[in-house]
Amino acid sequence: MKSTGKSDPRFEEWKCCVLIPTYNNDSTLEEVIRGVMQYTHNVIVMNDGCTDNTASILSKYKDEIHVHTFEQNQGKGAALMKGFELALEQGYQYLISIDSDGQHYPDDLPVFLDTLGEQPDSLIVGARNMEQNSVPGGSSFGHKFSNFWYRLETGIDLPDTQSGYRLYPIRLLKGIRFFTGKYEFEIEILVRAAWRDVNVTYCPIKVYYPPQEERVSHFRPYKDFARISVLNTFLVIITFLYIKPRNLIRALQKKKLREHIKGFIEKYLLHETESNLAKSASVGLGIFFALSPFWGFHLWLALLFAHILKLNKIIAGVASNVSIPPLIPFIIFASYKLGSWVTPNAVELEFNKNITIETIHQNLIQYVTGSFILGIIMAFIIGTLTYITLTVFYKKGNLSVPR
Repeated sequence: MKSTGKSDPRFEEWKCCVLIPTYNNDSTLEEVIRGVMQYTHNVIVMNDGCTDNTASILSKYKDEIHVHTFEQNQGKGAALMKGFELALEQGYQYLISIDSDGQHYPDDLPVFLDTLGEQPDSLIVGARNMEQNSVPGGSSFGHKFSNFWYRLETGIDLPDTQSGYRLYPIRLLKGIRFFTGKYEFEIEILVRAAWRDVNVTYCPIKVYYPPQEERVSHFRPYKDFARISVLNTFLVIITFLYIKPRNLIRALQKKKLREHIKGFIEKYLLHETESNLAKSASVGLGIFFALSPFWGFHLWLALLFAHILKLNKIIAGVASNVSIPPLIPFIIFASYKLGSWVTPNAVELEFNKNITIETIHQNLIQYVTGSFILGIIMAFIIGTLTYITLTVFYKKGNLSVPR
């Protein structure tokens, strides 16, 4: 059902409230509260240790909305988590967060409910138009940077991972223990929700960016960007060490591995805009670093060089993870074998011999040399086979995976 007027009844029907976290935005807070109350009185305001006139403003609405105050500033993530807790205690199942700085339009609230009606139990992000002229350059860069890492960590294409205007299915998020409590929390909760198999989607919203001289932002570019970078590093490590293997096991258990492979091929090998040569080179690059001696840095090096060479980062990143534990003994043995052909005083090893870290250290030059040779050979072979496959079997106009 669509909203045709004010005071949307769906807030009551679907047990949904609106959360307004605020920190020293007294010039815009009251306007935001009034705008939200035109649609619902299910409102929670988190006063995150404000030192301006916020308390006085909120006192006007003490009988109409719920206010919770932190004595000292805790950060946006902490304010959101406390808001979730309060909402659950009051019996709400959904919560829409809206910023208090006036950038979000309360008349977009029904848009979230429309989308929720179409996709129940979803986490819905309000996607802003980041191409408009008023968007600050830093925001546009951070937006693209964040979207890339989110896709890498979850496989989900989301047009605006940094928007704070969101609808959360809070009952489905209950029990998640988060690592962060500042701005980066909004990235973490998107990733952790997707890992919990919550459907993450979006709806288009409007956004207002005031002139530079009127903007009030508590985002600290260097410190907060560093915190976000550390978080993404941590999340990527978990993604490839736990989440992707877990998802693979689930796929095998559900006999859907073929569909996953088919989906990856169709999405990244067939429907991307790169040429077949570029896609094949991306595969080869990932394979090379997967077999190289840079243990622990395979993914990062593959992504870095894919960026430098303008290749497909997703394809290169996935290919760089072929050196999974069951294959490592074969990779090490093959590296030693190839290294023995060109290294003086090489050591001949049998495959059934226990190769330890000490053994690798004692014969490091042989191993490193052989691993580079193995990486180059396999990158060429697999890259070439990928190119031939794409060229012969998936010709332009017939982009489909054989059944």
